[in-house]
Amino acid sequence: MAHQEGQNGDSDTAAAAVVYTAVKPQLLVEAPKANDAVQFYKAAFGATETRRTTQPKRKADQELPHIISAQLLLAGVSIFVSDISDDSAPEKNVAGTGGISLVLVTEDVEAAVSKAVAAGAVKEGETLEGEGAYYGGAERVAKLKDPYGYVWVISSPPKVESDDAEVAA
Repeated sequence: MAHQEGQNGDSDTAAAAVVYTAVKPQLLVEAPKANDAVQFYKAAFGATETRRTTQPKRKADQELPHIISAQLLLAGVSIFVSDISDDSAPEKNVAGTGGISLVLVTEDVEAAVSKAVAAGAVKEGETLEGEGAYYGGAERVAKLKDPYGYVWVISSPPKVESDDAEVAA
């Protein structure tokens, strides 16, 4: 049993040994499209670029340096957007595999979808409402795919049940 607890991170030793301070998703896009992706996320979702790491020009005919990674602030969360280079070939199938979707919560789902579509995203299916909107009790949910293969879920905030309904029952 002790081995199983350690494996699952439940032991006191495991808890004391590691402290996480943040989770920062990294979106990997086919090189050299990271700069385009950063511009898309700014236009579609209002992200703010907080840091950029570049690599000097590889070829004399390139106008912009190659982005290694850009850090964006989106709804209070830092995300990284990075080019996948030839040296990171095993990572090339990360985008578009369905392994990750990013959820943005907003009061105005329709406006958020319109803005993202205008910037280049593609809406997938209809906006789900009520029982069909399954993200954490949201009343409205729409899905988008960005030009780099990532799925974004635009969700209304979860419905908050009032204490008055509990008193009346």
